[in-house]
Amino acid sequence: MQEAIDFLTNKNPVFREIIEKYGLPPIPKRPQGFETLVLLILEQQVSIDSAKATFLKIKSYTTCNPETMVILPDEEYRSLGVSRQKTKYIKILAEAILNKELDVESLASKSAKQVREELIKLKGIGNWTIDIYLMFCLQEPDLIPLGDIAVINTIKELLDIHDKQEMEIHAEQWSPYRSYATYLLWHYYLNKRNRKVTY
Repeated sequence: MQEAIDFLTNKNPVFREIIEKYGLPPIPKRPQGFETLVLLILEQQVSIDSAKATFLKIKSYTTCNPETMVILPDEEYRSLGVSRQKTKYIKILAEAILNKELDVESLASKSAKQVREELIKLKGIGNWTIDIYLMFCLQEPDLIPLGDIAVINTIKELLDIHDKQEMEIHAEQWSPYRSYATYLLWHYYLNKRNRKVTY
């Protein structure tokens, strides 16, 4: 991590300012596998906290594995606070694992590009979900999730870049540590708003 921080603070003083003000960012880690992918589906377009509350409801109600989740009736998903669309996505994921179309265990031994190619085939799993899985579960060091609203808003605010393509081009100079740049941007975003998040 120190190597990444030194690299980024040399590239842009804004990273040094974030660390001076708020300290070092936490490095999010989550276990690999089905459960985390379910949590990430729940986190799409909602806050981490509300997704986690729904996820914990599911876990206290039933076993969160493909076998159980694929046969859980839609009404029960609804009573646990899962939308119709996300219910569909979770079932598609569970079916893909049960049908051996997706081997979640093998993702750890693949490149980020291969992981993306495999996961993107599943309806309901887009680039943001894949980026976060790669960063949190597989510790991919060089990704910037430009589908993440907090990242986009922080780049707009701190770097005055408002076009997504320009953001992507600008972020290339943070390679090979774009994930660490992301953790710093999130760190700033949350601290500035007095928000605490447990990944």
